[in-house]
Amino acid sequence: MLKSQAMVITTINYPTEGVKKLARTCPGWNIVVIGDRKTPADWNYEGVQFLSVQDQLAMNSAYAKKCPLNHYARKNIGYLKVIQEGAEVIFETDDDNIPYDPFLVSVDRYVEGQLVKKDGWENVYTHFGDNRIWPRGFPLECINDSLRSKTSLSQKSTFACPIQQYLADGNPDVDAIYRLTIEADIKFSPNTIVLSDGTFCPFNSQNTIWWPEVYPLLYLPSFVSFRMTDIWRSFVAQICLYSLGNHIAFREATMFQIRNEHSLIRDFQDEIPGYLNNMRIMDILSSLTLSDSPTDVGKNLRLCYEKLVEAGILPQEELGLINLWLEDLAAITAEPL
Repeated sequence: MLKSQAMVITTINYPTEGVKKLARTCPGWNIVVIGDRKTPADWNYEGVQFLSVQDQLAMNSAYAKKCPLNHYARKNIGYLKVIQEGAEVIFETDDDNIPYDPFLVSVDRYVEGQLVKKDGWENVYTHFGDNRIWPRGFPLECINDSLRSKTSLSQKSTFACPIQQYLADGNPDVDAIYRLTIEADIKFSPNTIVLSDGTFCPFNSQNTIWWPEVYPLLYLPSFVSFRMTDIWRSFVAQICLYSLGNHIAFREATMFQIRNEHSLIRDFQDEIPGYLNNMRIMDILSSLTLSDSPTDVGKNLRLCYEKLVEAGILPQEELGLINLWLEDLAAITAEPL
Protein backbone atom coordinates (compact mmCIF):
# COMPACT_ATOMS: atom_id res chain seq x y z
CA MET A 1 0.00 0.00 0.00
CA LEU A 2 1.16 3.52 -0.73
CA LYS A 3 2.14 5.59 2.31
CA SER A 4 -0.39 8.31 1.59
CA GLN A 5 -3.53 7.79 -0.44
CA ALA A 6 -5.84 10.78 -0.64
CA MET A 7 -9.42 11.33 -1.71
CA VAL A 8 -10.92 14.74 -2.61
CA ILE A 9 -14.64 15.51 -2.70
CA THR A 10 -16.57 18.77 -2.83
CA THR A 11 -20.10 19.18 -1.51
CA ILE A 12 -22.83 21.61 -0.61
CA ASN A 13 -24.82 18.90 1.20
CA TYR A 14 -24.73 17.21 4.58
CA PRO A 15 -22.83 13.88 4.44
CA THR A 16 -24.46 11.78 1.74
CA GLU A 17 -24.63 8.00 1.54
CA GLY A 18 -21.78 8.13 -0.96
CA VAL A 19 -19.49 10.04 1.41
CA LYS A 20 -20.46 7.83 4.36
CA LYS A 21 -19.72 4.62 2.47
CA LEU A 22 -16.39 5.95 1.20
CA ALA A 23 -15.39 6.71 4.78
CA ARG A 24 -16.42 3.21 5.89
CA THR A 25 -14.79 1.31 3.02
CA CYS A 26 -11.57 3.35 2.63
CA PRO A 27 -10.21 3.77 6.18
CA GLY A 28 -6.63 3.90 4.90
CA TRP A 29 -7.31 6.92 2.73
CA ASN A 30 -6.99 10.56 3.71
CA ILE A 31 -10.48 11.79 2.78
CA VAL A 32 -10.82 15.55 2.37
CA VAL A 33 -14.15 17.24 1.74
CA ILE A 34 -14.08 20.81 0.46
CA GLY A 35 -16.94 23.05 1.50
CA ASP A 36 -18.33 26.08 -0.28
CA ARG A 37 -20.58 28.96 0.74
CA LYS A 38 -23.71 26.75 0.58
CA THR A 39 -22.21 23.85 2.56
CA PRO A 40 -23.73 23.45 6.06
CA ALA A 41 -21.46 25.09 8.62
CA ASP A 42 -21.77 22.12 10.99
CA TRP A 43 -20.72 19.53 8.39
CA ASN A 44 -18.99 16.62 10.10
CA TYR A 45 -18.39 12.91 9.59
CA GLU A 46 -16.03 10.51 11.33
CA GLY A 47 -12.97 9.64 9.29
CA VAL A 48 -13.33 12.67 7.00
CA GLN A 49 -11.33 15.90 7.08
CA PHE A 50 -13.71 18.78 6.32
CA LEU A 51 -12.39 22.15 5.18
CA SER A 52 -14.87 25.00 5.48
CA VAL A 53 -14.39 28.19 3.47
CA GLN A 54 -12.78 29.73 6.55
CA ASP A 55 -10.39 26.77 6.85
CA GLN A 56 -9.48 27.14 3.20
CA LEU A 57 -8.76 30.85 3.54
CA ALA A 58 -6.51 30.10 6.52
CA MET A 59 -4.32 27.79 4.43
CA ASN A 60 -0.90 28.90 3.31
CA SER A 61 -2.21 29.17 -0.25
CA ALA A 62 -2.40 32.21 -2.49
CA TYR A 63 -4.70 30.28 -4.79
CA ALA A 64 -7.22 29.48 -2.02
CA LYS A 65 -7.59 33.18 -1.25
CA LYS A 66 -8.46 34.04 -4.87
CA CYS A 67 -10.52 31.03 -6.01
CA PRO A 68 -14.11 32.12 -6.69
CA LEU A 69 -16.84 31.00 -4.30
CA ASN A 70 -19.85 28.95 -5.38
CA HIS A 71 -17.87 27.06 -7.99
CA TYR A 72 -16.84 23.43 -8.44
CA ALA A 73 -13.25 24.58 -9.03
CA ARG A 74 -12.84 25.05 -5.28
CA LYS A 75 -11.99 21.35 -5.45
CA ASN A 76 -8.52 22.59 -6.51
CA ILE A 77 -8.00 23.67 -2.90
CA GLY A 78 -8.53 20.08 -1.82
CA TYR A 79 -5.90 18.89 -4.27
CA LEU A 80 -3.41 21.39 -2.86
CA LYS A 81 -4.24 20.30 0.68
CA VAL A 82 -3.60 16.60 0.10
CA ILE A 83 -0.49 17.24 -2.02
CA GLN A 84 0.85 19.34 0.85
CA GLU A 85 0.11 16.41 3.16
CA GLY A 86 2.20 14.08 0.98
CA ALA A 87 -0.37 12.30 -1.20
CA GLU A 88 1.26 9.68 -3.42
CA VAL A 89 -1.97 9.13 -5.33
CA ILE A 90 -5.17 11.20 -5.49
CA PHE A 91 -8.65 9.83 -6.07
CA GLU A 92 -11.48 12.26 -6.82
CA THR A 93 -15.22 11.81 -6.86
CA ASP A 94 -18.53 13.55 -6.10
CA ASP A 95 -20.88 13.12 -3.17
CA ASP A 96 -23.60 11.37 -5.21
CA ASN A 97 -21.42 8.42 -6.22
CA ILE A 98 -21.60 5.25 -4.14
CA PRO A 99 -18.73 2.75 -4.28
CA TYR A 100 -19.19 -0.94 -4.95
CA ASP A 101 -17.64 -3.51 -2.63
CA PRO A 102 -14.69 -3.93 -2.67
CA PHE A 103 -13.39 -0.47 -3.58
CA LEU A 104 -9.88 0.94 -4.08
CA VAL A 105 -8.30 -2.17 -2.60
CA SER A 106 -5.24 -1.66 -4.78
CA VAL A 107 -4.20 1.01 -7.25
CA ASP A 108 -1.35 0.96 -9.73
CA ARG A 109 -0.25 3.40 -12.42
CA TYR A 110 0.49 0.42 -14.69
CA VAL A 111 -2.62 -0.94 -16.36
CA GLU A 112 -3.26 -4.01 -18.49
CA GLY A 113 -5.69 -3.07 -21.22
CA GLN A 114 -6.43 -2.80 -24.92
CA LEU A 115 -5.14 0.20 -26.83
CA VAL A 116 -7.11 2.47 -29.13
CA LYS A 117 -4.76 4.05 -31.64
CA LYS A 118 -6.39 6.50 -34.02
CA ASP A 119 -6.35 10.18 -34.88
CA GLY A 120 -9.30 12.05 -33.45
CA TRP A 121 -12.21 11.37 -31.14
CA GLU A 122 -13.07 8.02 -29.59
CA ASN A 123 -16.34 7.31 -27.77
CA VAL A 124 -14.92 4.95 -25.15
CA TYR A 125 -18.38 4.05 -23.84
CA THR A 126 -18.87 1.92 -26.98
CA HIS A 127 -16.32 -0.52 -25.54
CA PHE A 128 -18.28 -1.04 -22.32
CA GLY A 129 -21.57 -2.33 -23.74
CA ASP A 130 -24.10 -1.90 -26.53
CA ASN A 131 -26.04 1.07 -25.15
CA ARG A 132 -26.53 4.14 -27.31
CA ILE A 133 -24.51 6.40 -25.04
CA TRP A 134 -21.63 8.89 -25.08
CA PRO A 135 -19.67 10.67 -22.34
CA ARG A 136 -20.38 14.27 -21.35
CA GLY A 137 -18.16 16.53 -23.44
CA PHE A 138 -18.02 14.24 -26.46
CA PRO A 139 -18.52 16.45 -29.55
CA LEU A 140 -22.07 16.30 -30.84
CA GLU A 141 -20.76 16.28 -34.40
CA CYS A 142 -19.07 12.92 -33.77
CA ILE A 143 -21.78 11.01 -31.89
CA ASN A 144 -23.51 9.23 -34.79
CA ASP A 145 -20.24 8.20 -36.41
CA SER A 146 -18.96 6.88 -33.08
CA LEU A 147 -22.01 4.66 -32.65
CA ARG A 148 -22.05 3.06 -36.11
CA SER A 149 -19.15 0.72 -35.43
CA LYS A 150 -16.61 0.06 -32.71
CA THR A 151 -12.97 0.97 -33.23
CA SER A 152 -10.60 -2.00 -33.41
CA LEU A 153 -8.54 -2.66 -30.31
CA SER A 154 -5.04 -4.02 -29.82
CA GLN A 155 -4.17 -7.17 -27.96
CA LYS A 156 -3.91 -6.68 -24.21
CA SER A 157 -0.69 -5.14 -23.00
CA THR A 158 0.59 -3.10 -20.04
CA PHE A 159 0.74 0.68 -20.17
CA ALA A 160 1.81 3.49 -17.84
CA CYS A 161 -1.40 5.40 -17.10
CA PRO A 162 -0.96 8.17 -14.52
CA ILE A 163 -4.57 9.23 -15.13
CA GLN A 164 -7.26 6.55 -14.86
CA GLN A 165 -10.98 7.19 -15.31
CA TYR A 166 -13.26 4.54 -13.81
CA LEU A 167 -16.87 4.50 -15.00
CA ALA A 168 -20.04 4.75 -12.92
CA ASP A 169 -23.20 2.69 -13.36
CA GLY A 170 -26.78 3.78 -12.79
CA ASN A 171 -27.03 7.38 -13.88
CA PRO A 172 -23.56 7.86 -15.40
CA ASP A 173 -21.87 11.03 -16.57
CA VAL A 174 -23.64 12.05 -19.78
CA ASP A 175 -24.72 15.40 -21.16
CA ALA A 176 -28.10 17.10 -20.84
CA ILE A 177 -29.05 16.24 -24.43
CA TYR A 178 -28.73 12.55 -23.55
CA ARG A 179 -30.78 12.90 -20.38
CA LEU A 180 -33.48 15.01 -22.08
CA THR A 181 -33.97 12.43 -24.85
CA ILE A 182 -33.06 9.02 -23.39
CA GLU A 183 -34.15 7.35 -20.16
CA ALA A 184 -32.02 4.37 -19.18
CA ASP A 185 -30.44 2.77 -16.15
CA ILE A 186 -26.94 1.91 -17.35
CA LYS A 187 -24.85 -1.09 -16.39
CA PHE A 188 -21.46 -1.02 -18.08
CA SER A 189 -19.61 -4.20 -19.00
CA PRO A 190 -16.14 -4.64 -17.44
CA ASN A 191 -13.25 -3.57 -19.66
CA THR A 192 -10.04 -1.56 -19.69
CA ILE A 193 -9.43 0.76 -22.64
CA VAL A 194 -6.22 2.76 -23.08
CA LEU A 195 -5.94 5.75 -25.42
CA SER A 196 -2.79 6.56 -27.36
CA ASP A 197 -1.33 9.88 -28.46
CA GLY A 198 -3.73 11.66 -30.83
CA THR A 199 -6.83 9.81 -29.59
CA PHE A 200 -9.21 11.91 -27.51
CA CYS A 201 -12.16 11.28 -25.24
CA PRO A 202 -13.44 13.54 -22.46
CA PHE A 203 -13.09 12.29 -18.91
CA ASN A 204 -14.69 13.66 -15.77
CA SER A 205 -14.00 14.17 -12.07
CA GLN A 206 -16.51 11.54 -10.96
CA ASN A 207 -14.32 8.50 -10.37
CA THR A 208 -10.74 9.29 -11.34
CA ILE A 209 -7.24 8.54 -10.04
CA TRP A 210 -4.13 10.70 -10.55
CA TRP A 211 -0.42 10.07 -9.89
CA PRO A 212 2.14 12.73 -8.86
CA GLU A 213 3.79 13.27 -12.25
CA VAL A 214 0.53 14.79 -13.50
CA TYR A 215 -0.66 16.62 -10.38
CA PRO A 216 -0.36 20.06 -12.07
CA LEU A 217 -2.97 18.84 -14.60
CA LEU A 218 -5.56 18.44 -11.83
CA TYR A 219 -6.33 22.14 -12.22
CA LEU A 220 -10.04 22.86 -12.77
CA PRO A 221 -10.65 26.20 -14.54
CA SER A 222 -12.85 28.67 -12.66
CA PHE A 223 -14.10 30.96 -15.42
CA VAL A 224 -16.16 28.27 -17.11
CA SER A 225 -19.47 26.69 -16.16
CA PHE A 226 -19.83 23.87 -13.63
CA ARG A 227 -20.70 21.46 -16.46
CA MET A 228 -17.57 22.21 -18.48
CA THR A 229 -14.79 22.76 -15.95
CA ASP A 230 -13.74 19.11 -15.60
CA ILE A 231 -14.34 18.41 -19.30
CA TRP A 232 -12.10 21.20 -20.56
CA ARG A 233 -9.57 20.21 -17.91
CA SER A 234 -9.60 16.72 -19.42
CA PHE A 235 -8.75 18.07 -22.88
CA VAL A 236 -5.73 19.97 -21.53
CA ALA A 237 -4.69 17.00 -19.41
CA GLN A 238 -4.73 14.57 -22.33
CA ILE A 239 -2.63 16.82 -24.55
CA CYS A 240 -0.09 17.36 -21.77
CA LEU A 241 -0.12 13.67 -20.81
CA TYR A 242 0.64 12.59 -24.35
CA SER A 243 3.58 14.99 -24.53
CA LEU A 244 5.15 12.91 -21.74
CA GLY A 245 4.68 9.67 -23.67
CA ASN A 246 2.04 8.39 -21.24
CA HIS A 247 -1.53 7.15 -21.65
CA ILE A 248 -4.95 7.53 -20.08
CA ALA A 249 -7.01 4.49 -19.12
CA PHE A 250 -10.79 4.13 -18.99
CA ARG A 251 -11.76 1.30 -16.67
CA GLU A 252 -14.69 -0.71 -15.36
CA ALA A 253 -17.46 0.85 -13.29
CA THR A 254 -16.54 0.76 -9.60
CA MET A 255 -19.31 3.09 -8.40
CA PHE A 256 -22.95 3.78 -9.15
CA GLN A 257 -24.45 7.23 -9.20
CA ILE A 258 -27.70 8.27 -7.58
CA ARG A 259 -27.66 11.73 -9.06
CA ASN A 260 -28.24 14.82 -6.96
CA GLU A 261 -31.17 16.92 -8.10
CA HIS A 262 -30.40 18.88 -11.27
CA SER A 263 -32.32 21.11 -13.65
CA LEU A 264 -31.67 19.48 -17.01
CA ILE A 265 -32.40 22.70 -18.86
CA ARG A 266 -29.91 24.55 -16.68
CA ASP A 267 -27.39 21.77 -17.35
CA PHE A 268 -28.07 22.19 -21.06
CA GLN A 269 -27.48 25.92 -20.81
CA ASP A 270 -24.20 25.38 -18.96
CA GLU A 271 -23.08 22.88 -21.60
CA ILE A 272 -23.73 25.12 -24.61
CA PRO A 273 -20.13 26.50 -24.61
CA GLY A 274 -18.95 22.91 -24.86
CA TYR A 275 -21.36 21.95 -27.65
CA LEU A 276 -20.02 24.92 -29.62
CA ASN A 277 -16.32 24.73 -28.72
CA ASN A 278 -15.23 21.20 -27.77
CA MET A 279 -13.87 20.30 -31.20
CA ARG A 280 -12.30 23.72 -31.62
CA ILE A 281 -10.55 23.48 -28.26
CA MET A 282 -8.97 20.16 -29.13
CA ASP A 283 -7.91 21.47 -32.54
CA ILE A 284 -6.17 24.39 -30.82
CA LEU A 285 -4.48 22.22 -28.23
CA SER A 286 -3.43 19.58 -30.77
CA SER A 287 -1.55 22.21 -32.76
CA LEU A 288 0.75 23.09 -29.85
CA THR A 289 4.33 21.94 -29.53
CA LEU A 290 4.79 20.95 -25.91
CA SER A 291 7.86 19.90 -23.96
CA ASP A 292 8.40 16.21 -23.31
CA SER A 293 10.32 16.93 -20.11
CA PRO A 294 8.67 15.68 -16.88
CA THR A 295 9.75 18.94 -15.23
CA ASP A 296 7.78 21.05 -17.72
CA VAL A 297 4.24 19.82 -16.99
CA GLY A 298 3.33 23.13 -15.37
CA LYS A 299 4.75 25.10 -18.30
CA ASN A 300 2.77 22.97 -20.73
CA LEU A 301 -0.39 23.53 -18.68
CA ARG A 302 0.11 27.29 -18.74
CA LEU A 303 0.76 27.30 -22.49
CA CYS A 304 -2.46 25.39 -23.16
CA TYR A 305 -4.53 27.88 -21.21
CA GLU A 306 -2.74 30.85 -22.76
CA LYS A 307 -3.82 29.60 -26.18
CA LEU A 308 -7.43 29.15 -25.02
CA VAL A 309 -7.39 32.72 -23.71
CA GLU A 310 -5.94 33.98 -27.00
CA ALA A 311 -8.76 32.19 -28.82
CA GLY A 312 -11.36 33.98 -26.70
CA ILE A 313 -12.62 30.74 -25.14
CA LEU A 314 -11.47 31.68 -21.63
CA PRO A 315 -11.00 35.13 -20.07
CA GLN A 316 -7.64 36.58 -19.08
CA GLU A 317 -8.52 36.17 -15.40
CA GLU A 318 -8.04 32.41 -15.70
CA LEU A 319 -4.32 32.84 -16.24
CA GLY A 320 -3.97 34.69 -12.95
CA LEU A 321 -5.46 31.74 -11.08
CA ILE A 322 -3.29 29.26 -12.98
CA ASN A 323 -0.19 31.20 -11.97
CA LEU A 324 -1.26 31.09 -8.31
CA TRP A 325 -2.00 27.35 -8.62
CA LEU A 326 1.46 26.67 -10.03
CA GLU A 327 3.11 28.93 -7.44
CA ASP A 328 1.41 27.00 -4.64
CA LEU A 329 2.46 23.67 -6.14
CA ALA A 330 6.04 24.92 -6.53
CA ALA A 331 6.09 25.99 -2.87
CA ILE A 332 4.85 22.53 -1.80
CA THR A 333 7.23 20.53 -3.97
CA ALA A 334 10.16 22.98 -3.77
CA GLU A 335 10.45 22.70 -7.55
CA PRO A 336 9.72 25.40 -10.16
CA LEU A 337 6.61 24.78 -12.26
